[in-house]
Amino acid sequence: MSTKDFIEKDYYKVLGVPKDATEAEIKKAYRKLAREFHPDANKGNARAEERFKEISEANDVLGDPKKRKEYDEARALFGSGGFRPGPGAGGGSFNFDLGDLFGGGGATQTGGGFGGGIGDVFGGLFNRGGAGGATRTQPRRGQDIDTEVTLSFTEAIEGATVPLRMSSQAPCKACSGTGDKNGTPRVCPTCVGTGQVARGSGGGFSLTDPCPDCKGRGLIAEHPCLECKGSGRAKSSRTMQVRIPAGVTDGQRIRLRGKGAPGERGGPAGDLYVTVHVGEHPVFGRKGDNLTVTVPVTYPEAVLGGEVRVPTLGGPAVTLKLPPGTPNGRTMRARGKGAVRKDGTRGDLLVTVEVSVPKDLPGKARDALEAYREATAGEDPRAGLFEAAKGD
Repeated sequence: MSTKDFIEKDYYKVLGVPKDATEAEIKKAYRKLAREFHPDANKGNARAEERFKEISEANDVLGDPKKRKEYDEARALFGSGGFRPGPGAGGGSFNFDLGDLFGGGGATQTGGGFGGGIGDVFGGLFNRGGAGGATRTQPRRGQDIDTEVTLSFTEAIEGATVPLRMSSQAPCKACSGTGDKNGTPRVCPTCVGTGQVARGSGGGFSLTDPCPDCKGRGLIAEHPCLECKGSGRAKSSRTMQVRIPAGVTDGQRIRLRGKGAPGERGGPAGDLYVTVHVGEHPVFGRKGDNLTVTVPVTYPEAVLGGEVRVPTLGGPAVTLKLPPGTPNGRTMRARGKGAVRKDGTRGDLLVTVEVSVPKDLPGKARDALEAYREATAGEDPRAGLFEAAKGD
């Protein structure tokens, strides 16, 4: 990406969020768009694939607080129409190259008071740097890769190793990444191996763009590789066994450093971002680090008390003591039977009691219940309710 492209791209517009959007709003917008335009959901749709790349690029910047801050500062400084000198710039003319600005070299000035680079501010963002302001070909970090995985409820709680098949750009195997089928590319004469060319923008400034002849590689293949057409990069598919940690939640995004696309010219690999989707369980639910379960009990158990066996996820059942007079909906706690926390400990299992009301009663049970009703005929559990309903 050229410096000019970076400054002129409106990543907030790409994600459809305001400039003061919170991290949560940016994350929500990215997830929605990523699912809509993901290549797996748009087979053969080149526009959707390009849109997905734009969305991922915008999220890579706005989703990182440090990069977002640098991006906002760069946009404020340059806007979409080039550098805007401040009141202290004086009335002189400038011979100014953005390559010097972001590379750490000073601007050449006549008649004004402006000097010095601000590479420390933007160096990490544009992957440029080095003392002296010399423009040179740099190792290029590999692209980040976004993918998704669906886990069962149990896998999310206990952790799982899953296979992920990914496609990304990697050095062409046929030419070992040189772009030349003989493995002997030559230095590009247009950019002298830097991969960039300066372009005047008026007002004494110049912008840098990728060299049109070598496409930013700094090298030209005399005998282009038939596989990669001289680019040195080819689409590569690979399957990785990825360990998803225990206790992940639905929608959580996991970052695996160095597991993305390979870098160029010795640059580091990008990162792999895995968005986790978790299926539902027929018995258990989840509240944070705690699991939940609803256990039916009989009316005599609720009134007289007793011991109730409760299932746990992936382990033996536990026995809870039900106190006499337990009301419907009461929640009890089985400690250490919940989800795995980040520190390795476990949350609890929250057991909610639900009094089971039978639809049909055999003769003796019905007779006993009728006798109970007669014995308690003078009690009115709703008396207090009506008194309270009258108000003040």
